[in-house]
Amino acid sequence: MSTDFSIKPVGTPVATLIVSAAGSAASGAVAPQLPPSQSVTAVDASAGNRNDSQSSSDFVSRQAFFDRAAASVVFQVVDGRTDQVVQQFPDEAVLRRRAYFHALDLAKDAPTRLLATDLKA
Repeated sequence: MSTDFSIKPVGTPVATLIVSAAGSAASGAVAPQLPPSQSVTAVDASAGNRNDSQSSSDFVSRQAFFDRAAASVVFQVVDGRTDQVVQQFPDEAVLRRRAYFHALDLAKDAPTRLLATDLKA
């Protein structure tokens, strides 16, 4: 806790500690005596790696639509080559459950109609 009782404005720059890269420590290390089949070389960290392939993203389309039965918006990722849904949010099971409860809510709010064969009290 500070004892100077000064008010410091919010959002002031904070001093950050600069950590040197491990490259300087690794350059002074002793060379291992391993055969090339058992050794591991360090990968250049400056080169970014990607998990996804660029060519597969060319065939993917994204779409959104409103499901009236479930009364919710559905987001889909569709493969353009096969027209199959790759990802969907919310899932089919969630949409079916929402549609069921939405139908129950609509049935509960609808006024009951008396038929001619119903007895009147």
